[in-house]
Amino acid sequence: MNLIAIIDAGERSTQGRLAAEALRQAAQRHGHALKLELDGAPPLTSIELAAAQAALLIGAAADPRLDSLPALRLSLDQALADPAEAVRRAAALNAPQTDALRIVAVTSCPTGIAHTFMAAEGLSQAAQALGHAIRVETQGSVGAQSALSAGEIAEADLVLIAADTQVELSRFKGKRLFQSGTKAAINDGQALLRRAIAEAAPHQPDTADAAPEKPASERNGPYKHLMTGVSFMLPFVTAGGIMIALAFALGGIYAFDDAHKGTLAWALFQIGAKSAFALMVPILAGYIAYSIANRPGIAPGMVGGMLAASLGSGFLGGIIAGFIAGYGTDWLNRKIRLGRNLDGLKPVLILPVLGSLLVGLLMIYVIGGPVAALLGMLTEALKSLQGSSALLLGAIIGSMMAFDMGGPVNKAAYAFSTGLIASQVYTPMAAAMAAGMTPPLGIALATKLFADRFSADEREAGKAAGVLGLAFISEGAIPFAARDPLRVIPALMLGSAVAGAISMLAGVELKVPHGGVFVLPIPNAVSHLGLYLLALLAGTAVTAVALRALKKPAQAAAA
Repeated sequence: MNLIAIIDAGERSTQGRLAAEALRQAAQRHGHALKLELDGAPPLTSIELAAAQAALLIGAAADPRLDSLPALRLSLDQALADPAEAVRRAAALNAPQTDALRIVAVTSCPTGIAHTFMAAEGLSQAAQALGHAIRVETQGSVGAQSALSAGEIAEADLVLIAADTQVELSRFKGKRLFQSGTKAAINDGQALLRRAIAEAAPHQPDTADAAPEKPASERNGPYKHLMTGVSFMLPFVTAGGIMIALAFALGGIYAFDDAHKGTLAWALFQIGAKSAFALMVPILAGYIAYSIANRPGIAPGMVGGMLAASLGSGFLGGIIAGFIAGYGTDWLNRKIRLGRNLDGLKPVLILPVLGSLLVGLLMIYVIGGPVAALLGMLTEALKSLQGSSALLLGAIIGSMMAFDMGGPVNKAAYAFSTGLIASQVYTPMAAAMAAGMTPPLGIALATKLFADRFSADEREAGKAAGVLGLAFISEGAIPFAARDPLRVIPALMLGSAVAGAISMLAGVELKVPHGGVFVLPIPNAVSHLGLYLLALLAGTAVTAVALRALKKPAQAAAA
């Protein structure tokens, strides 16, 4: 097999030369041809790059020259420690599979609606194309579907986790396991499967089941931990928002006062505002900590979240408390060694107590007050936004919602808007949902009005995108953006910016964070309903017109 290795040794030039020679000899022993580039010299030629079947990136970041070439990334120390294994794993990335593997997979995303099932479909199609058998468990918004049985897990050759939230891994102990996000499964399932087959390692959780086998910094980034917290918080926001809206519809805006005590409106307000909403910040903080430190992180995280709520630091304080509790508990778990007989006390006694003490004292004496002041200033600033300021914020939220449709930028805007609901700031949420509905709705409209810009398959897919858009599932636009990103994404961002800007300018408030048009008929769920529908229609129309202007006719594009 033709392999290439790109080594970025930096100041460790001696080790870089040693690694290059070790890899060259290892490749020769295994019958592979290896071309090397050490710190950019001599640069690999275009012919060598074109002939390569797999690549080794040693201490180097992603290289745009590799395009879709399968690549294995290792540190310089890893390459020096076992060059033969490095060569073997690189060759395995593009090696023909002679035996069908039995693979089990789990997919999950923060909202559990679109990316979860798109990733499952991508993996199923990829496994079929590569000749492997696969069973996928989807952990969606209603829990696990097609749950893997103990027998299926026992018989599996490989476990693949494609998730943007924390997934419980204890049942996969001892199995070869590989973790990734949903995006890789959606964009190129075959490449993900090949990488998983080459790089999967046996999963060995901590004996106390308190933390996975790697340090927190190596497992997942802060974004994934935050999204885990948001995914668990959303049902509380949705339930609370609908209950409050119904309470106001039945009893008016003063349904919560003593004059209405005992009425259905008063009871609904107690359920929504005093119960569901009261749990939002503790749940957010608790499950951020859970994502980092597993079960021992839940108690410290929720304690920190409760303190954040009581101190007035809101969702910002909850996020900070969750990360302090998670990383603090994870650090304590790795540093405290009690021996085999007493390790069982860590997850149920020692870690929750010490973690709660750590986050509690920090929230009370250090963090709570300043963050509460910051949140107060942010809340007042958002409530007082008018004119051009509101227009700009709406346009920014809208553009972010359409930029990657379910990706990190989209989720950042959504998490910001959702978190503000706890502070009774509802205008960003309205802008975010309108902007998130606009991309698939605009595409659906464009496929009808400007059919010459789309292939027959795209015109058919446009119908499904429209249905997804009505339900506030932005991911319906992803297939169109993936095929022509330089033209489609700017058009989607423009339309969503218009929708978000009009919504913010009109002062529309939305108390429910999901559901699309299906929550709009609920009394008091959205204010200024007519203007909100106008914002949605305007954004959809702008998206369709922009697609008409930017996209080439389908026949010309194919040529």
